[in-house]
Amino acid sequence: MLTTRPREGLVNRLRLRAFAAIPFVLALAVHLSLLATWYDRLPDPLATHFSGADGRPDGYTGLGTSVAVSTALLLAAGVCWVLWVRRAALWGAWATAGFTGSLLDLFLKSNLDAAEASEARFPLAMISLGFVIGGLAALVGLGLTRLVPKDPVPETDPDAAARIELGTHEVAGWSRTTSSLFLTVLALVFTVTGIGLLLLAPWPFALLGLLGLVIGASGLVLARVRVTVDRHGLTVTYTVFPAFRTRVPFDDITAVTARDINPLREYGGWGYRVRVHGPRSCCTPARRSSYGGRAAGTSR
Repeated sequence: MLTTRPREGLVNRLRLRAFAAIPFVLALAVHLSLLATWYDRLPDPLATHFSGADGRPDGYTGLGTSVAVSTALLLAAGVCWVLWVRRAALWGAWATAGFTGSLLDLFLKSNLDAAEASEARFPLAMISLGFVIGGLAALVGLGLTRLVPKDPVPETDPDAAARIELGTHEVAGWSRTTSSLFLTVLALVFTVTGIGLLLLAPWPFALLGLLGLVIGASGLVLARVRVTVDRHGLTVTYTVFPAFRTRVPFDDITAVTARDINPLREYGGWGYRVRVHGPRSCCTPARRSSYGGRAAGTSR
């Protein structure tokens, strides 16, 4: 039987993707407008790599090549966010566009009215302005999140979950380690790309390497987790860094239900999820068995 998604859900997804595309369109429009306005006041080649606290140039790129790279960078980042954006992460699209776009504009400003590219200056302190603009853009994206309705979560019967019959002196424990190959590969790609940008890319594009390292390291931590349910409660341990764990004591658990979920639609993906509005969650693939996973009974 052929089924179709509700029209309302499709409209919400299109609205979300439009909101994710807007900041990159604005960033690109501002960048190209500044370029057109300042074109006669920019040296060719441009100073594209700086060093030292005072930001003296030590690398140069042709004006046309620099513009092409900047445009491609904003377009590529925008396409990625539009394709994979989730409601809870919309602020990230705006933060990325705000930070990246502002750095590119400041990069042009540093070359403005320089008779030669060697006269350009890009002090490290200017990077803080990029973070401020990125933070303000993130707040705008966070506000727009309210304009995208949440997808409804299907109701389930709490009594439908399978039960384990235990003796008087028995307890049950459930534990499973699960990993995401896709997230692991993606994290490694970001890590390697970040290192490459830091070592090889001209300034200020090398700063994107720091973002790649942060995303890569976070992805490697979240790519493999162990979920344990025992007499202590529910514990999520990150196998890469076992010292970091999340535990929910039994006294804090008010109800337990079992149901099928759509991780991408309901929680924004697999792994440990931090939601701006709503509870935190950990989504892991479940192995189908009589107990929904691996269970064991032990005597006290």
